[in-house]
Amino acid sequence: MTKYEQAEGILDDASGGEFERTPVPKSKLKGWKSFIGMYAGEHAAGTEFMIGPLFLTAGVSAFDLIIGLLLGNLLAVLSWRFLTAEIAIKNRLTLYFQLEKICGKKLVTGYNLANGILFCFLAGSMITVSATAVGIPFDMPMPKLTDTMPNGVTWVVIVIIIGAVISLIAARGYDTVTKAANVMSPVIVIAFLACGVVALNQLGVGSFSDFWNIWGEGAEPFPGQIKFTFWHVVIWSWFANGAMHIGMSDLSVFRFAKEAKAGWATAAGMYVGHYMAWIAAALLYAVYLKSPEAMAFLSNGDAPPVAPGPLAYNAIGVFGIIAVVLAGWTTANPTIYRAGLAFQAILPKLSTAKVTILAGTIATIAGLFPAFAMKLLGFVALYGFILAPFGAIIVFEHFFHKKVGIIKNYAEVANLSFNKSVFWAWAISFGLFYFISIQFDVFLSFVTLPAWLLCGVLFLVFSKRFQNK
Repeated sequence: MTKYEQAEGILDDASGGEFERTPVPKSKLKGWKSFIGMYAGEHAAGTEFMIGPLFLTAGVSAFDLIIGLLLGNLLAVLSWRFLTAEIAIKNRLTLYFQLEKICGKKLVTGYNLANGILFCFLAGSMITVSATAVGIPFDMPMPKLTDTMPNGVTWVVIVIIIGAVISLIAARGYDTVTKAANVMSPVIVIAFLACGVVALNQLGVGSFSDFWNIWGEGAEPFPGQIKFTFWHVVIWSWFANGAMHIGMSDLSVFRFAKEAKAGWATAAGMYVGHYMAWIAAALLYAVYLKSPEAMAFLSNGDAPPVAPGPLAYNAIGVFGIIAVVLAGWTTANPTIYRAGLAFQAILPKLSTAKVTILAGTIATIAGLFPAFAMKLLGFVALYGFILAPFGAIIVFEHFFHKKVGIIKNYAEVANLSFNKSVFWAWAISFGLFYFISIQFDVFLSFVTLPAWLLCGVLFLVFSKRFQNK
């Protein structure tokens, strides 16, 4: 579900200069095959162990889940291919430098702050995931689906230790983060596949109809969860990485692509991680729901806990514990590193190591509170809703600046530090649709695309007006 400061593996040979403020030269460009392994590995990670089971708690039906994920992930791939990759190969700039040219340095600072904090919360949820595995040998009580606060001293100690280790490793720099992730990712993919196969056997699945009947016609959502329909699955899976594709974060990745067709490589991540891995994790939870412990929770009107560690351990033993720890690690570690870089743009006098430790501390504190992981579907929706509209600024300027008659990269041309056209476009679109979501109880992912479109249109309108003054 996260992106490293540069794509792992793709940028190893560019470690001496990552072209943060210049276009990538032709000598450093990569073919589309170079992106397949990166996306397949990165999107089969700690978040998948949480998201799969959460679909079951939302009462999805078989059709809604299986077909909805097929369509939603296809829309995500198309967004990467025809928006992100297309713009990336034209400009070959990072998201941050591209935004700075349009928005100005002061406004980009605000974006970096929001980005860094949201990354810390995401990393915290992955520390929570790893803690559910580490806690198994200590008979640690697992957090419940409705828990928001730490449930004991053992939980607090384990989370702090995991957070400290992850933060210290992330502080060693980009090379350490990416090399470790490259080794771990194949192990995690194999673990997801093994979990799915074992869970099918435990569920007694002998045919496709048996598999389909695991979800059947759906059910009522668990206490504290909302009901997911077909369109919930489609729209949510489309925008689960909204900040990366329509939000343009992956400009930093695809600026190294020789051709825009490299965007098709994202299908490896969507259909290995956001399809196979989500369904495999859901199967693990389906096995648990048949246990006496889960039945007791349900009979009392409580939601059974979603604890990835015990779920994987029940399927593949110690290998499951290792896989969950690694999966949480490979998500939290680069996420903390990225958050540190975002904070460094705000606190340039601090070293990369110090801001990374700062980010790790915030993430560890967040990890103490299970709500970030247990409400991951809602948090990911909020994350995309906040950041994606900034991508609309880049997209609409790129495709329509000539037709509308506005100056491209206006902040750079006019030497502005704060482009009010960008600010008001984002603030109005965010405020309006967030109000609609809260006031009328509309699922946040449903208003992400309207907010994105409105932000882009308003940017063009405001730019036309303010630039002609």
